[in-house]
Amino acid sequence: MKLHRVMTLGLTGLMAATVGATVVRAEPGGCLKYGAAGAVGGHLADHTMLGATAGCVTGMYRRHEYRKEARNKAKLYDQEHPGAKGTYEQKATAYDVEHSTAPGSAAAPSNAQPGTAKPQQPASQQGAERL
Repeated sequence: MKLHRVMTLGLTGLMAATVGATVVRAEPGGCLKYGAAGAVGGHLADHTMLGATAGCVTGMYRRHEYRKEARNKAKLYDQEHPGAKGTYEQKATAYDVEHSTAPGSAAAPSNAQPGTAKPQQPASQQGAERL
């Protein structure tokens, strides 16, 4: 029993060190994160392994969709800025910044179109129009 506890603690420490040493990105959680959440939910319904499997599949799908969208944004950025250097993640971030989109949403807000804003009138003219 004591050897089992030592092995579990050692394995947990090794996993924590490995996860802590990896590069952190702003991506949705993958198989481990969603799988753990699914396992907890499945445990409450007495289907731990089924919940973990479903959570893992959901996490992989969400990450796949996020990366696919980032590659599409990088292509759009390359069309606007030919010869730009960087990874597709950096280009997707730059595209998000330039077009005021949120990461994970492909569509730009409708008010982000340049030239569509109404010019501001001076306060004196605004008051005269109301009279």
